[in-house]
Amino acid sequence: MAMSLAIVVPLRDFSLAKVRLRTHGLDNVTTLARELATNVLEACSPRTTYVVTESDDVVRFARKLEIAVLRSPESSLNGAVAHAYALLGTQYEQLMVVHGDLKYPGGLGTFEPTSGVTIVTDDRADGTNVLVVPTGHDFHFQYGPASKARHVAEASKLGLALNLVDNSPWRFDVDEPNDL
Repeated sequence: MAMSLAIVVPLRDFSLAKVRLRTHGLDNVTTLARELATNVLEACSPRTTYVVTESDDVVRFARKLEIAVLRSPESSLNGAVAHAYALLGTQYEQLMVVHGDLKYPGGLGTFEPTSGVTIVTDDRADGTNVLVVPTGHDFHFQYGPASKARHVAEASKLGLALNLVDNSPWRFDVDEPNDL
């Protein structure tokens, strides 16, 4: 029997998203961030999906797409995801945290992860683009540079089985101009 799983997509206000692209002077970064998030959210179907955000603009965006919203008191990625984990942990056996900037998000909604922790690394094998965690544990989310290593260590500390995926199309996200 499949474990119950929900997808969580943390999104910050689109006008603030993609700082590294903005620092390179690229135009239409806000529009790009919105388009990437739309593609990710559409790829999450048919799974139950939640957007976690502190942004009123993102709340309106998600509701137009008929996606459930969790308001986060935290603006940081780690804080927002921890908030969602705490709120949804009693309703689902697993949460799949997906970044809203995946270049090729197809298949997210039909992915069947193993039990334990699944980490889909970024194309540099340094970051965590998709993270599946079982609920009911004191899992500490540690996004940022070298997040893969920190999430591996967290799974080990909690004694959870680990599945590393480094060859998925989900490894491609859009952070730098070269990613376009």
